[in-house]
Amino acid sequence: MHGIGRPARQLEPGENERWVTVEQFERILDAVQDRVDVHLTFDDGNESDVEIALPRLVERGLAAEFFPLAGRLGQRGYLDREALRELARAGMEIGSHGWEPRDWRRLDDRHARRELTEAPKLLGDLCGKPVQRYSLPFGAYDRRVLTRLKQAGATRVYSSDGGETSRDGWLQARTELRHDLDDAWLDGVLSGGRRKGWWGGRLFRRSDG
Repeated sequence: MHGIGRPARQLEPGENERWVTVEQFERILDAVQDRVDVHLTFDDGNESDVEIALPRLVERGLAAEFFPLAGRLGQRGYLDREALRELARAGMEIGSHGWEPRDWRRLDDRHARRELTEAPKLLGDLCGKPVQRYSLPFGAYDRRVLTRLKQAGATRVYSSDGGETSRDGWLQARTELRHDLDDAWLDGVLSGGRRKGWWGGRLFRRSDG
C-alpha cells in the first residue's frame, strides 16, 4: 500500500486510489494477523508508515517490508531519516523503491545507477544494514530491468502482477490494496481468488511451492 489516513502532502494524480483509511488498514491487519502465507509491503515511504502503520503492526506482532523513495526522505509527508531508522529498529525490513518514481524500463545507464545502486546504498547506510530488496515503481519491468537488478545484487524483487507467489521466488508478485477495498474483496484475495483490475501490490499471498 502507499499511504494510510489523511495525506500530509498533496498527492500525485491517481495516487489517492492507493490510499486507504485507518479503519480499512486495521481491518486488513486483523484479517492477516494469523496468516503465515500473507505478507505486507509499503511503497514510497510516506510518513503514515511510522505514524499509523508501525504501532499497529507492532501491537499485533506483525512484521512488514517498507520500500521508501530515497530521494524523497525528509520531504513534506514522507519519512525522514530518523523515521527510517525507527522502522529498522522495530524489526521491519527495509528495501528500495528507487530514488524518484521513475519507470525503470526507460532509464539510461546514469539514471539506472542512481535508482538501482545509489538509492539502496543510501537507505542501507541510514538503517545500518545492506538493502538488497527492491519494489518496482509502477510494477513495471522487462528483461533489461531484471538483468540490471541482478547485476545490482538484488536478492528479491517485488512486482505488481497479483496472485499467489512462490515463497522462495526471486521475483515476487503482489496484489494492490486500493481505496475502495471491502470485506468481500479481501476475503477473495485471502482465499486465493483475484478480481480483475486489482494490481500493483502491497500485499502478497504465498503458495506452498
